[in-house]
Amino acid sequence: MRIFLVLAVLGLALAVTGAAAITFWPLPVSPDLGVIDGDAKRGAYLLRAGGCVACHTRNDGDLLAGGEPLKSPFGEFRAPNITANQENGIGGWSLSDFARAVRQGVRPDGTPYYPAFPYEFYAAYSDQDVADMWSAIRSAPASAAASPGHALPFPFSIRNGVSVWRSFFAAPYRHERDNARSASWNRGRFFVEGPAHCGACHTPRNLIGGLVTDEALSGNPEMMDGSRAPGITASQLKERGWTVDTLRRALRTGTLHDGDAFGGSMAEVVEEGTSYMLTQHLEDIARYLLDVDE
Repeated sequence: MRIFLVLAVLGLALAVTGAAAITFWPLPVSPDLGVIDGDAKRGAYLLRAGGCVACHTRNDGDLLAGGEPLKSPFGEFRAPNITANQENGIGGWSLSDFARAVRQGVRPDGTPYYPAFPYEFYAAYSDQDVADMWSAIRSAPASAAASPGHALPFPFSIRNGVSVWRSFFAAPYRHERDNARSASWNRGRFFVEGPAHCGACHTPRNLIGGLVTDEALSGNPEMMDGSRAPGITASQLKERGWTVDTLRRALRTGTLHDGDAFGGSMAEVVEEGTSYMLTQHLEDIARYLLDVDE
């Protein structure tokens, strides 16, 4: 009887210790950006290029006032209202709050965002990029639309558990220029590996949602919503007959080089994102993906 009591106490102690570790697992320190003048027009462009409009806008809803549900094996995620509304949006945030959320995946209350929000890729944004995006959000119409919360079963509903997950699987992208390559190739690398977050869909994930980084862009046979994303490495694209011109046109129009059209989530990426981008930037993306320099 005494042995069982000791085992029970030890089990309880381990459970309490584990809960405390999850609750107080350290997250990145909040940056202090102070005051930076933002360019709302440039910021609006970055919001489009980064997929923010596509994810945070419902088909029949206000701009940036909350997105369509994203179904996954872990439950249903719902992108919130990110307009400047004080009550239901992010109008009460500071620039530093916004920067920490976008680049570090941490909410103003200090708790982590779920990795359905691709903050790892958004870490590529500079302070000026973030300030421009913040200016665009504050310039857009504020919507009072309330955002429903995520619908996640236990244990995925324990938000603080994400702190532990990200310590093992999160790999924020740090953009560094390769001086041996052209300006176009480097711009393409910034968009693909950074804000356009192509790897979020086109890179396979492990059983608990972590990106398999050594297979980057090689394709994801089982995306969170049950669909598939093809491989888009240079060799795979070239093997399927893609060129810089045809890939650039596809990202603009959604029409493939064989006359077919993008479907599923990629159609949304084009409609709400890449179709708004500068032709030069689409060419940059195509050059980087195909690894074809100027």
